[in-house]
Amino acid sequence: MKTPTAHPTPLTTVIMTALMLFSMFFGAGNLIFPAMLGAEAGTNTGPAIAGFLATGVLMPILAVIALAVTGRDLTALASRGGPLFVLLFPPLVYLSIGALYALPRTGSVSYAMAVEPYLDSFGIEAGPLPLIIFAALFFGLSFALAMNPTGIVETLGKYLTPALVLLLAALIAVSYFTLRTPAAAPVEDYATGAFATGFVQGYLTMDSLAGLAFGIIVIASLQSRGITGRGELLRGVAASGVIAGLLLGAVYLGLAYIGSHLENGQGYKDGAALLTEAASLTMGRAGAVMFGLIVLLACLTTAVGLIGATSSFFAELIPAISYRTWAIIFTLLAFVLASFGLEGLMSFAIPIITTLYPPAITLVVLTLIEAALRAPWLRLTHRLALWVAVVWALLMTLSSHGVGTNVISPLISWAPGHANDLGWCLPTLIAAALGLALDVVFRRPRTR
Repeated sequence: MKTPTAHPTPLTTVIMTALMLFSMFFGAGNLIFPAMLGAEAGTNTGPAIAGFLATGVLMPILAVIALAVTGRDLTALASRGGPLFVLLFPPLVYLSIGALYALPRTGSVSYAMAVEPYLDSFGIEAGPLPLIIFAALFFGLSFALAMNPTGIVETLGKYLTPALVLLLAALIAVSYFTLRTPAAAPVEDYATGAFATGFVQGYLTMDSLAGLAFGIIVIASLQSRGITGRGELLRGVAASGVIAGLLLGAVYLGLAYIGSHLENGQGYKDGAALLTEAASLTMGRAGAVMFGLIVLLACLTTAVGLIGATSSFFAELIPAISYRTWAIIFTLLAFVLASFGLEGLMSFAIPIITTLYPPAITLVVLTLIEAALRAPWLRLTHRLALWVAVVWALLMTLSSHGVGTNVISPLISWAPGHANDLGWCLPTLIAAALGLALDVVFRRPRTR
């Protein structure tokens, strides 16, 4: 009897899936954050961008791979934290990166950066009506593209992503040969803790959370192309993730270079204004228009991915409501929020995101360690570490927003990295070590 031969995952499938994953990760925030990091870090851009790449590239790709290890979805992955964790964590992740924040932000940011600056050229006065019209068109197109979740590979991979990559490559290449201003001295936290500051800045991309959500689309896309074996599927996800990660890393390095070498880069209020000016300086009016197209494509591809991922998750969570119905609900909600402003929403959503990131990183790292050691019995290791990460992150968030600071600060400020928002790391590591010791003592195989 012959042993079945393992067939390699088709290269074209891997590349198309990698382009899809890149396009879903890469939104407007991914443009503006590394550029501003380069400007503010200045001569310390190297360690700062290294920290940014850790949470903006490495962790999102590891999140997708960790999801593939479970062979299912975020709910299966989160089950390691226990019943309460699995009840709360996955819905909060999908809502924070979906309809309540990131999805409407794609519409409002793309309008502000790619449309609003050019309204005067057409004699149109800026106001609520142009924004509403744009948001309706933007989210209508996003909804249409997201209607076939397994067809997102073809839609994004064949058309939108190559255009996005070409536009980015042109802007970065021209900037590299034309922007020669020496990097300035680093400002604020980049002067003393460049890596740690860059690490936390990577949170703002929200991609580590998004990776936990997008993994289900990557898996579904590969399965729709006949890749169903567990080993082959995991290799396909890993290969696609590595390619997408290399693309993201290259783009971030290029954008950070632009920020660090643009004259008076630290004088711009944000990365959007900085990159708009860089495009105008390097390529004139055509450069500004090109930058607008980059932003629009980046936001559109991200919106499609968010609609697909959140709708798939909630359709499985509540089967009585179909994928299409969820997509309609989230698209309409995003349209409304994008049309009427996001300032209040952002102040509400950002504390949730900063609280979710430590347990998300902990979950991904422990899942991969569990897989590498072939140790599904690490039950208490997961639960203790995850809940310490949750509680510590929540205390950090409350304290930073002035809630119970006098009581909370003395309790948590002793932890190394507290000043750089990394105080949760050591307590979580201690909890994981304690959980590991208990798991070894009371070792019981766990069935999933």
